[in-house]
Amino acid sequence: MSQRFRAPNSLRDRSALLGGFTPPASGRSSPLELPLHAPSGHRYVDDIEGQNDEQLEGLTAKVKLLKDITIGIGNEVRESTIQLSQMNDAFAETSGILAGTFRRMNNMADRQGCRWLWYIVFLVFVFWFFIIVWWFRR
Repeated sequence: MSQRFRAPNSLRDRSALLGGFTPPASGRSSPLELPLHAPSGHRYVDDIEGQNDEQLEGLTAKVKLLKDITIGIGNEVRESTIQLSQMNDAFAETSGILAGTFRRMNNMADRQGCRWLWYIVFLVFVFWFFIIVWWFRR
């Protein structure tokens, strides 16, 4: 344990590890730098153009997907707007019906005097009686 493992000097030399190639000082390599044995000529240009075409197809597919999503969102907004306007019309119609019903009920109450109040109290009492019975029978 007193002796530590010592690596040979050849493993401590960075240039020996990398085969003579030393990366730039920043520690990052640029994609524009050509390797030591860069292929040249027509074949290399075709490879680069092929990679560009593949990336262009990928971007085109992503743009198409985003376009489809935005069209779907637009359609959903239009449908929601139509549905909300129909609901607004239905609520306006319902409020008109309820206003007429309450107006007729008030006219009836005015004509009959106070007797209708006793009918309502009786119905509320019967309703609560059934609820209490149901609650205890569960």
